[in-house]
Amino acid sequence: MCIIARRSQYESLKGFTLNRTTLTKLHLLLAAFMFPAVLMFLVTGALYTWGEKGAWHEQTAQITLEQPLAGQSEDALKGIAITALQERGIAAPSGKASLSGEGDDVSFAWTGARSDISITATADPLVANADIKEASFHRWLVQLHKAKGSTAFKVYATILAVILLLLVASGLIMGLQVKALRRLTVLSSVVGAVAFVGFVLAG
Repeated sequence: MCIIARRSQYESLKGFTLNRTTLTKLHLLLAAFMFPAVLMFLVTGALYTWGEKGAWHEQTAQITLEQPLAGQSEDALKGIAITALQERGIAAPSGKASLSGEGDDVSFAWTGARSDISITATADPLVANADIKEASFHRWLVQLHKAKGSTAFKVYATILAVILLLLVASGLIMGLQVKALRRLTVLSSVVGAVAFVGFVLAG
């Protein structure tokens, strides 16, 4: 009877060890895979908090139109914008484009991570102003942080958010599993929650 009880206890401990080992490996793999992205978001976010947003290199150009700005579709204006950017060796914006205004006040804006362009009408209906902005490397990363990048990067950022949740959850589970660390884990969680509420209210 005693032998059976000890064997059962051994099997339980063995299962616990395997479970903790699996969690540790998962924690390590996820952290290593996402480390570059986490570092980017941490650095750009911390610097942005203190007003460091990176620089834009700006220029204004005049564009000759085949028809007035007000009569052109969004797709047509996208083509005009791409041509203007390619002539200057600048990548097309990776974000969304939009038309706003009516009649002579219509304007076209296209934003992204690496570049922005806005096209507005002038007194001459067949000439438009194009305000072009090219991001520095730091600004490019800040724009990605602000969800101004492509759909592919937005999917990647969403995956990062899920993985960060898994990292925190797996760390908490491992802390709660180890008896010697259980009290410290619970205490740290409570202090962290109180600190979060305090800083939010102070902000």
